[in-house]
Amino acid sequence: MDEVEVPSYFLCPISLEIMNDPVTVPTGITYNRESIERWLFSSSASSRNHTCPVTKQPVPPDCELTPNHTLRRLIQSWCVINASKGVERIPTPKPPVSRAQVTKLIRDAAKSPQTKLGCLRRLKSIASQSDANKHCIEAAGALEFLASVIHEASCGNGLVTPLIDEALSVLYSLHVSEAKLRNIVDVEIVESLAIIMQTGTYDSRAYAVMLLNKMLEVAEPAQLTCLADWLFTEVVQVLRDRISQRATKAALKLLIHLSPLGRNRIKVVAAGAMPVLLELLLEHNSLASEHIRVCEMVLTAMDILCRSAEGRAELLSHEAGIAVVSKKILRVSHAASERAVRILLSVSRFSGTPRVLEEMLQVGVVTKLCLVLQVECSSRTKETATEILRMNARTWNNSPCVPRSLLSWYPN
Repeated sequence: MDEVEVPSYFLCPISLEIMNDPVTVPTGITYNRESIERWLFSSSASSRNHTCPVTKQPVPPDCELTPNHTLRRLIQSWCVINASKGVERIPTPKPPVSRAQVTKLIRDAAKSPQTKLGCLRRLKSIASQSDANKHCIEAAGALEFLASVIHEASCGNGLVTPLIDEALSVLYSLHVSEAKLRNIVDVEIVESLAIIMQTGTYDSRAYAVMLLNKMLEVAEPAQLTCLADWLFTEVVQVLRDRISQRATKAALKLLIHLSPLGRNRIKVVAAGAMPVLLELLLEHNSLASEHIRVCEMVLTAMDILCRSAEGRAELLSHEAGIAVVSKKILRVSHAASERAVRILLSVSRFSGTPRVLEEMLQVGVVTKLCLVLQVECSSRTKETATEILRMNARTWNNSPCVPRSLLSWYPN
């Protein structure tokens, strides 16, 4: 094969390999289908490219890729002619699913619950084949169909579990753009997902919280400030039940996103989030990347909650709350240390009663803060630790670990 000179127009401009399924984009340039689909319909909606790689001209997000049958036949004939030189014949590619096929599939699904379930399973199979198929499903209007299935199946007389499981799976697998995702976010779908988190199977509850996180990330602020209290309770319950690592991270992201807004912080605390977050901190002790990320997210959520009196009260009511937070300083990551120290700052500044400050001294918080000043960590963490020590220098003046320079900051 190395001795055969391949015509340049047989090569894909992206992969520089012989094309086995040449397709032409609206700009007139031909690429191998797999390469251009990866370019245009990447797995992340935010990282998709919207230009032709060769001409740099814009390509519509819903453009059709036209098979270049003439070029494919030329390539196949050339392969046959050069078979004696080690060139393998390229088989005729299977035609991809079309938007019209998906549209018909969705239309047929309305006939009965049985056809609806079959449609969902077919859509799931189609979506699993390629990112281009996922894009085709989205472009055919499947988002609204899937959202309606989820709402009808969760708000009827009991959950219709098979329909919900399949619809959630397909909807989550699609890499939907923010604009289209925002179009289906309404009170009905949010409440439906909350109901599923409450009474669904473990799989459907996991998909529900992950989808809810996706949707509320792009929702309008007005939609986020009027969420029902029981929704927060169900999100916290997902954390408590440890359904899966992905569900846990999605629930944490949701709390971090929602807590700073309006009364949501108080709703999260009232839902019992603080003790659950502390339990997660206790469980994630290894230095595996997954554990580190969860610890950072937990501490971020706790930092936000501790900016309210209710959040600090919940932390302090836990018999090991202060100790658990202090333990994560300098033991997980720089980011985790920074957030843990910020939590201690909120506690000492707004809830620093003599009893609380004495507890901080007894469980080793003061020692940890002094150690922060001596080791390598972010300047912001050092500044926060210094602020806590200075703020409480008179109370902790008998501690041998507190630097004299900080004690002298206060006049006698």
